[in-house]
Amino acid sequence: MMTDSAGSQNPRRLIILTEGQTDPIEAKTAVAVMRYGKDEVVALLDSTQVGKTAQQLLGVGGDIPIVARLDDAPTADTLLIGIAPAGGRLPSAWRATLLDAIGRGWNIVSGLHDFLSDDPELAAAAEHHGARLHDVRKNRERDVARRQGIRSNCLRIQTVGQDCSVGKMVVAVEVARALARRGHDAKFVATGQTGIMIEGDGCPVDCVVADFLNGAVEKLVLANQQHDILLIEGQGSITHPRYSPVTLGLLHGAMPQGMILCYEAGRKTISGMDSVPLVPLSRLRNLYEKTAGIMHPSRVIGIALNGRLLSAGQMDEERAKIRDELGLPVCDVYRDGPDVLVDAVLALRASLIG
Repeated sequence: MMTDSAGSQNPRRLIILTEGQTDPIEAKTAVAVMRYGKDEVVALLDSTQVGKTAQQLLGVGGDIPIVARLDDAPTADTLLIGIAPAGGRLPSAWRATLLDAIGRGWNIVSGLHDFLSDDPELAAAAEHHGARLHDVRKNRERDVARRQGIRSNCLRIQTVGQDCSVGKMVVAVEVARALARRGHDAKFVATGQTGIMIEGDGCPVDCVVADFLNGAVEKLVLANQQHDILLIEGQGSITHPRYSPVTLGLLHGAMPQGMILCYEAGRKTISGMDSVPLVPLSRLRNLYEKTAGIMHPSRVIGIALNGRLLSAGQMDEERAKIRDELGLPVCDVYRDGPDVLVDAVLALRASLIG
């Protein structure tokens, strides 16, 4: 379990590496760190987009510049890898940039499955220059689930999805922060590399050995259940051909009483697998409730609509259609704010806990 995002409590000055992949899907780690992170982002590194700003390319970050080289960027102390590619592999062309940053004594923060600290060349360079390689996904989880000591009056809400990259982390963060603004003791519980970078703690569940996944998630619940409400970040989808085991382990380890179902309007097939159609939301809702209910009664309490591809008029139509189809509150947390989902969380808490 991570205790902080890079071994230090002090704010850092980050340059985020997104070379050739500065778009909202590929660079979703960069987007989230700029939107929610506690550190200062001074530049994005992408030689194919020099002269543009983060706002122009990613819709967040304001005037943060896109630069081609570390020499072109403002003073920094940390290089953060800002992409979350399928398989979590390090692009081979990026090694020179990492070695350049290490040679300057900068720390490197990576959420990839390729652990930088296990790479002999990078590790030797870091030791020589006094730099730190922080692999956010690296963990030593070896506990199985025990179903002991779980506090019944801590409400657990998990975001679940129709697919990857539909906004599960964003929704959990937004609802947790909105609950806090209303005076409730709510905590965002990070289960992925980007969430951990933002929150400073959590567990990278997709990199935990399968036998210990449920136990690692249960440990997260036990470590945070002093809070009244937990917003647990979901991963993947229960119907995803690649990542369904992670989703299942998360559900059974967290045992949420409520779930928020997230989807992207207009998406028809699994991301990266154009031959595999998405499961309809109505069927998916039933699957999640039955699958989660194996361990603990749970129900979907709201729908989080990702409408990034829709116009304002199309958003209105989509929102009304899904509300009528599923009989649940629907919102896009960016365009609408998360209030209807917050209301659903509080209604569930009142019905279960009082």
